Amino acid sequence: MTMNKVAIIGVGHTKFGKIQDKGLMDLLCEASLTAIEDSNTNDKDFDSVYVGAMSPEILNKTAGVASALVDRISLIPAAADDIKNGPASGGSAIKAGFQAIASGMSELVLVVGGEKMTHITTPGYVTSTVATLTQPEAERPHGVSLPSFAGLLTRAYLEKYNAKLEWISDIAIKNHKNGALNPNAHFQKTIEDFMKIAIEKGRGSWDNIYEFLSDDKTNPIIADPLRLFHICPISDGAAALVLCNAEKAKQYNDMPIMISGVGQATDTHIVFEREEIITLKALKICSSQAYQMAKKTPKDIDVAELHDAFEILEAVQSEDIGFFKKGEGAKAAHEGLTEIGGKIPINPSGGLKARGHPLGATGVAQVIELYWQLRGEAGKRQVTSAETGITCNFGGFGNNIISILVERM
Repeated sequence: MTMNKVAIIGVGHTKFGKIQDKGLMDLLCEASLTAIEDSNTNDKDFDSVYVGAMSPEILNKTAGVASALVDRISLIPAAADDIKNGPASGGSAIKAGFQAIASGMSELVLVVGGEKMTHITTPGYVTSTVATLTQPEAERPHGVSLPSFAGLLTRAYLEKYNAKLEWISDIAIKNHKNGALNPNAHFQKTIEDFMKIAIEKGRGSWDNIYEFLSDDKTNPIIADPLRLFHICPISDGAAALVLCNAEKAKQYNDMPIMISGVGQATDTHIVFEREEIITLKALKICSSQAYQMAKKTPKDIDVAELHDAFEILEAVQSEDIGFFKKGEGAKAAHEGLTEIGGKIPINPSGGLKARGHPLGATGVAQVIELYWQLRGEAGKRQVTSAETGITCNFGGFGNNIISILVERM
């Protein structure tokens, strides 16, 4: 079957972080209007709007956000759909928009993802809400949460591959360094900055960053052996893309970026039923689908945005997406191979760890970072000569994963 080629012609990205003066709809509108203006489509009729958000009903007491957004930003009568796939809702929304253009059903599509979370003050409420993604009979009654799975994965990885927790810390150090260069990031401080602040406030004295990251008071254990700095924050924010048929893209944008590969795959809902916890089978499958569709291989990729909700995930994903052999991802980060300027730069945006993780926004924000990188517009975090990039947007705990591959046209 012949498909239309799909291009990104505009993007919008709010600040991520604790945003006290804006609600979910405010954030979705801000990102959407910025993307529409950026794409030079202000006076055009949109066919479809897809909104990725995991839990607006629970977190914001708001349902039907897609239809509400279309009304609020005057895109009626555009078709509007809410897209839900947990933390991969943004990636799923992009996939839906891609399919609409590729099939010929739509000519102009708005994709937006967002979440408003930091207003929740009840301890553990957000974590327990996200934990509704776990299997309700075999996992959730036992107090399982996504951080607990990440701790289990980290322990298994360290023991099987004789890796060091400091190597996982190196991923956090890298991503905070990158986030400090990203004006949209939730955290714009390096971990060294946090250590200096703690010393100035008399909270302790450390000879090096690893001592700081091992301190129980400044970096407490969250899910053994993972500590606070190994885990992404709870964030607010939104991100949006405008998509169109690539044949018409240059009518709007002098340097559109093409979505040339999309893949999605699932694994068992119950984590202990998988062949092994250390391999993300769904990522291996969906990234292979994206590579095959785009006629690319991992060696063709210049930059990647991976889903590091927990820093162990960046290491494991870097292996299963094809960059490193099994067991070598954490060591590669330790050796600087994933730095900006390294063999394969990963998360120049700061990743979920530093850019932040407003659940539904993340998959869209990942693609926006690649859009900027491929256009040479990433500023101080720019990767040299980036022409091709790929994402991993992680749903549940690896049971529903999406990869999106983009390249210069």
